[in-house]
Amino acid sequence: MDQILGLKCVLCGAEYEPDEVLYVCPRHGDEGILDVVYDYDLIGTRLTKEELADNHDYSIWRYAPLLPVEEDSPRPPLQIGWTPLYHVERLGEKLGLPHLYLKDDGRNPTASFKDRASAVGVVKALELGYKTITCASTGNAASSLAGLAASVGLNSVIFVPERAPQAKVAQLLIFGARVIMIRGTYDQAFDLCLEATREYPWYSRNTAYNPYLSEGKKTAALELCEQLDWQAPDRIFVSVGDGCIIGGLWKGLKDLLALGFIDRLPRLVGVQAEGSAPLVRAWEEGSEEIVPLVPDTLADSISVGQPRDRVKALRAVRETGGQYVAVSDEEILEAMRLLGREAAVFAEPAGAAGFAGLAKLVARGEIDPEERIVVLVTGNGLKDVDSAIRATGQPELTEPSMAALRRLI
Repeated sequence: MDQILGLKCVLCGAEYEPDEVLYVCPRHGDEGILDVVYDYDLIGTRLTKEELADNHDYSIWRYAPLLPVEEDSPRPPLQIGWTPLYHVERLGEKLGLPHLYLKDDGRNPTASFKDRASAVGVVKALELGYKTITCASTGNAASSLAGLAASVGLNSVIFVPERAPQAKVAQLLIFGARVIMIRGTYDQAFDLCLEATREYPWYSRNTAYNPYLSEGKKTAALELCEQLDWQAPDRIFVSVGDGCIIGGLWKGLKDLLALGFIDRLPRLVGVQAEGSAPLVRAWEEGSEEIVPLVPDTLADSISVGQPRDRVKALRAVRETGGQYVAVSDEEILEAMRLLGREAAVFAEPAGAAGFAGLAKLVARGEIDPEERIVVLVTGNGLKDVDSAIRATGQPELTEPSMAALRRLI
C-alpha cells in the first residue's frame, strides 16, 4: 500500500504508520478517529481520467489506487458501487429544480449504501488474517457486513438493537450471521461490540472506529462526479446518523480536488430526523461537542443518539459551506411517497431523508433553482415495508365481481 502515507488523528493530528495502530489514536482511545493520508502525486500517475474512461470495471474497485487495500488482495465477488445516477426531471419540476439528480444506492447487493464500506472492511479483515468480522448496526451496516462476509467465507457476529426492522434481521440470518439482539439502543449495541472485540479475535467493522470504512463510503462521491463528467454538483444532500457517510463523501471530494479531477467542492447538506438530530444542534450552536440523546424516529438507519464520526461529519459541512437540517417523520414519509411516485425510486425512511431535507429547504426559499443538486438515496424501501405501508396506506379490498368493482371505482 505505497499510496498510503499514514493514518492521522482527527483530534490531535498525530500520525501513525498503517501497521502501527489497528483502529484509533492511542492518545484518545475510542474518540481518536484516524483518517487515511494518501500520496496524491503517486496516485496521480496511476489514476487518470483517461484511464478511467477505458476502465470497464464498473464497481468501487475502479478507484483502487485511491483505496487502502493491497493491489493483489482478494475482493468480494459481488457487484458493489457504480449505482445509477438519475436525472429526475418530473420530480425536479415539482420542486422547481431542473437540474436534480438522485443516486440510488439501494441498488447495491444488500440494498444499501453500506456495502461500499463493508467491502473495504472485509478486504482488510482478510489481509490481516481474521476469520471473524463484527459490527453493531441499526440494520443496514449489519446486513451489508453479513452479506459481504458470506461472499468471501468470513464468519460474522452482528449486534443490533431490539427495534431493528425484521426485514433487515432476516437478511442477517439468511446470510448466516450470528445475530446478537440487544435490549437497548444502537449506541449500547455499539459499546458492547467494541468491548467484545477487545476480548475475542474479531475484526471490527464499526463505523468511525475502523479508519478504513470511510474510504469505502467515499467512492459514492468519486462515482457521482465521474457520472457528471467531472462537473461537481453545487450541493449534495444525504441523510446522517453516525456521520460516517457524509464524512466519507467529503473525503472523496477532497481526493478528487487534490488530483485535479474537479475544480471545487460541492456544499454538503446533512439531514437528520428531528427525533435524532444531535449534529443539527451542534451545527446550529457552532459547537464541536455533541449532547447525547435517546433517539426517537421511524428512520432506524439514522436513529443514533451519539454520532461516532461527529468530528468529520461537522467539518464536512462547515468546510464546504453546507449545512444541517432536521426533518420530521411525516416529512420523511412524504419524501418516500414522492420519490416512488415521481421517480420510481423506492427508498427506506433513512434513504428518503436526504430528499426530505431538500424539499424543506426549497419550501423555505433557500435553494437557487439553477443549482445542480444530487440527493443520495442510501437504502431500499423493501428493508422497511411497515414504514412504506404507513407512508401510502392500505390497498383497497373488494369482492371479485364487476358490480363490486364499479361501486369501488
